[in-house]
Amino acid sequence: MRRVFHGDKALIVAMDHGVSSGPVAGLEDIRKAVGNVAKGGASAVVLHKGVVRFAKEYLGDGLGLILHLSASTSLSTRVNRKVLVTQVDEALAYGADAISVHVNLGGSDDEPMLADLGATASACSRFGMPLLAMMYPRGENIKNPYDVEVVKHVARVGAELGADVVKTVYTGAPETFKEVVRGCPVPVVVAGGPKLDTDRATLEMVAAALAGGAAGVSIGRNVFQAKDPIGMTRAIARMIFDGATTDEVYRG
Repeated sequence: MRRVFHGDKALIVAMDHGVSSGPVAGLEDIRKAVGNVAKGGASAVVLHKGVVRFAKEYLGDGLGLILHLSASTSLSTRVNRKVLVTQVDEALAYGADAISVHVNLGGSDDEPMLADLGATASACSRFGMPLLAMMYPRGENIKNPYDVEVVKHVARVGAELGADVVKTVYTGAPETFKEVVRGCPVPVVVAGGPKLDTDRATLEMVAAALAGGAAGVSIGRNVFQAKDPIGMTRAIARMIFDGATTDEVYRG
């Protein structure tokens, strides 16, 4: 966990989008993308196994590797159904510092994802590997994925089934997100979600999430698709690790 969290906070940059969405802007060159966030002060990156080899020069020395085990693609008719494409013992061979799995709850096919989470947590326990559970309310039964009652439920599921850290959506206000954190006995990090209109909007979301008790963030597109990914990472790092305000890090 010390390789993912610096103290009790984490700045994780998710870069697993190549499987779900292809070579999206900012990730065409995975080596450069990882290098940018390493220079900016990220504490860890989330990668699929096949691209770890291209990022090895930046891993370690402060940048941890979270190997992602789940996958689905936007080409599928069941895009919300994640399946395991890597196992924990294989992740060890790639030098992973932690494991991540993605679980969408609220759809007609969420049961296998729950089973995968439980089995992965058991394997992580055997090998002494930290587990990050990406817990999202998604599916035909979810009317509002940002409803605090729904978000705190999916976060609690992650902790109950063995996650060491839970990643979930931000509920939109520090007051409601405090309920999510209060109901989850393990650290909660906030997902970045779709690309926001401005860098300031991203920084304001980070500030609000931290005010709501988040242990950090796990952001993808709003970092690697920023005009200045190194500067964006550095700004978020200052907020998370040094307590800087939005105004102190935003340069317009």
